[in-house]
Amino acid sequence: ALSTNILGYTGEAGTESLRQKISDHYQHTYGVHVGPERIITTMGASGAILVVFTASFNPGDRVAIASPGYPCYHNILQAVGCDVVTVEVDASTNFQLTAAQLDEADADSSRPIRGVVVASPSNPTGTMLTPLELQELAQWCAQRKATLVSDEIYHGILYGTVEQSTAAAFSSAVVISSFSKYFSMTGWRLGWLVVPPRSAESERWEQAVRALQQNLFISAPTLAQLAVASAAFSLESIDELDGHVHRYSQNRNLLMEALPALGFEDISRADGAFYVWARCDNVAGKEGSGGLCNRVLDHARTAITPGFDFDKRRGNSYVRFSYSGSEATIEEAIRRLHATRARWSA
Repeated sequence: ALSTNILGYTGEAGTESLRQKISDHYQHTYGVHVGPERIITTMGASGAILVVFTASFNPGDRVAIASPGYPCYHNILQAVGCDVVTVEVDASTNFQLTAAQLDEADADSSRPIRGVVVASPSNPTGTMLTPLELQELAQWCAQRKATLVSDEIYHGILYGTVEQSTAAAFSSAVVISSFSKYFSMTGWRLGWLVVPPRSAESERWEQAVRALQQNLFISAPTLAQLAVASAAFSLESIDELDGHVHRYSQNRNLLMEALPALGFEDISRADGAFYVWARCDNVAGKEGSGGLCNRVLDHARTAITPGFDFDKRRGNSYVRFSYSGSEATIEEAIRRLHATRARWSA
């Protein structure tokens, strides 16, 4: 790109070559045809979330999200004036929303739910929806003319416990994804949307998405688009990236074995991504997860995340562990936690 001086803005949807590569990725990975005209590149997944929420919902619309969940969903929905319907999930549903829970949350016919946001794999729990569960949620939304927003940023990082499926197969869904996680390109600020197949209604919505993209960002970064289109989907790159996933899997196994012995309970299944969500009441004491995380940082020199950002009501009883580092780093963190447990455990 530098040698050919291709440094200007692209169109708001991104370069044709990158959108075609992403289209091919859906056919190859999921067996789902997603034409390049349905792809819009974005300023990372965060830019995609902002554009989709703004285009899809009006002030006062009720939008359902899972708790625990990624805090930016709640924050951005609230910023655009939505009434956020927080649905508490737990191990009984693998920390994922279900259609039955949405039925209960949608009991007031005078104020129907207009949108549902799901993430599979999830941050902070690492859990995944099965293909059937995702289909049931898509059908629930289609029957009620609600928008299903499926955050698939952690796709590709999974450990064989749940089959991976994409909401791009459903006409009621909008898919958000990114090159930050599986493709290990944090900081390049490049994500994408898969918009629904063209119809009179979806075309108006897509025009709003494109207008917002133009006004907020103009386009995704040109250099990032060109770099990804030229290299990210090559066999050499995929082999390297799958090597990262193998490392995450090894780290996951180490952590899942260690946490019960360290006093943590109700540990999420961690089907994908690189997070584990665990109850910490036994070791946190009266200060809750925030106090525990401070003590672990002080005494074990290890960083874990308090749960209250992800779950406002129950999060003080939970912490999130991330295991995206090297195997040596995770082994050392576990060693430190064991060695200093008497100092950080209540």
